[in-house]
Amino acid sequence: MNFKRPLILGSSSPRRQFLMKEAGYAFTLAKPEGDESFPSSIPVEVVPQYLAEKKAKSIEYQLKGDEVILTSDTVVILNGQILNKPTDREHAMAMLSELSGKTHTVITAVCLLDKQTMDCFDDRTRVTFKQLTPEEIAYYVDNYQPYDKAGAYGAQDWIGMVAIEKIEGSYFTVMGLPMHKVYTHLQNFQDSTS
Repeated sequence: MNFKRPLILGSSSPRRQFLMKEAGYAFTLAKPEGDESFPSSIPVEVVPQYLAEKKAKSIEYQLKGDEVILTSDTVVILNGQILNKPTDREHAMAMLSELSGKTHTVITAVCLLDKQTMDCFDDRTRVTFKQLTPEEIAYYVDNYQPYDKAGAYGAQDWIGMVAIEKIEGSYFTVMGLPMHKVYTHLQNFQDSTS
């Protein structure tokens, strides 16, 4: 289905770009400005929406005419704590060791913004990992270098194939964009202005 308004994808994530292309959307790219910091006082479940909105507002000045910005943020939450992108090999190994044999929550938030309206929403998926050996974790980190991924893993990578035992919710939410909700919200966004 075609989205008839010019769409700006505010993301440098190859996975989000891939998903949007696969869903048939035409878009231009813009890189959000600023950092991904957030107040420590806000609940962890609200962080992805806070960051998606922050990203959208950082490039809002680029809007022309009826363009729409789409930004997104994904967090991995285990035992009430956010596992961000790992800083180095040891950090990635430690994160995956924590996720091993447990169920965690992935929340991906999306923000749509034009000159008049902002629509932010999120989607949540529970992911269960099998018990991983230190050798499996080292193999994944060394061969896939998941340093740009929340929780130090990509569901579409080798580790997703061998370690994910169960997903409750949308696989695409874990990948970085809840496409079923993106589609619906973009349609509503378009319809509300036509």
